[in-house]
Amino acid sequence: MSYAFKAIDAVCNYEFDDSETVRPEWSKTFITQKIGAEPGRIGSFTPESFIEKMDRAGIEHVFLIAVKAGSTQQKIHRRISYETVAAMVKKHPTRFSGLAGVDPTEGMKGLAQLEYAIKDLGFVGAHLYPHWFEMAPDHARYYPIYAKCAELGVPIQMQVGHCLRYSEERPLPSVGRPITLDTIACHFPELKLVGIHIGWPWVEEMISVAYKHPNVYIGSDAYAPSHWSKEFVHFIDSWGAKKVIFGTDFPVIDPERARQDIEKLEIREASRRRFLRDNVIELYNLKLPLSGATS
Repeated sequence: MSYAFKAIDAVCNYEFDDSETVRPEWSKTFITQKIGAEPGRIGSFTPESFIEKMDRAGIEHVFLIAVKAGSTQQKIHRRISYETVAAMVKKHPTRFSGLAGVDPTEGMKGLAQLEYAIKDLGFVGAHLYPHWFEMAPDHARYYPIYAKCAELGVPIQMQVGHCLRYSEERPLPSVGRPITLDTIACHFPELKLVGIHIGWPWVEEMISVAYKHPNVYIGSDAYAPSHWSKEFVHFIDSWGAKKVIFGTDFPVIDPERARQDIEKLEIREASRRRFLRDNVIELYNLKLPLSGATS
């Protein structure tokens, strides 16, 4: 399927074949049983075959997460190292950028690592899973991280909304109400905040915070576009046209399906382009052209 312009996926997990060596068993079960993805969606893609999938989906560039899902002191956690993602970005610089996962329990060491990821490895932003640390986004332990992101001039993504049950061994509380970003935005007006996973089931709450603050944005990942609420679709196409960025949270949502679903939504072409491409370019100050493509 051909598309009028190429998209940028701002939320994507590192799911190449080599990641299977660090993939815990619980995460395989979560993707296949809880999410309902076909088994071949995880651990079967080489970088080259994933780029082919990107091309079929009309996706020019992807942000890969060097995830820090929980502290290493916890029995159930998952990590993808900064160096692993940086190596992939170096190999395919026009197709991938890196997002640095953050862990509030790492203290000053974690802040130094974040600065290294941005300044030395060329990562474009930070990424946070609050529920893995069982602390709401406005908890004081995150504030040094927010200050560092503001100092470095990079956005930070964080999951907001309901947290699904990842494993029976360690169910996680849903600490990420979107309204907590309101407090952070008041305290850090210079910091660019992205509430990813659309804030479901509190989507209108997420919309209200993004509308209130010029430095708050919404990531559309983790939920299939065909199931988005009419309020969210209307926001993308009207008063929130500059406030939402496209993402899949792959392997949760297949990028080919996502792009096909979005084409079927009643969104004007100018709004569709802002949502799929222009907003993230402006938000992350990306340099064009990313892959030699100008459309």
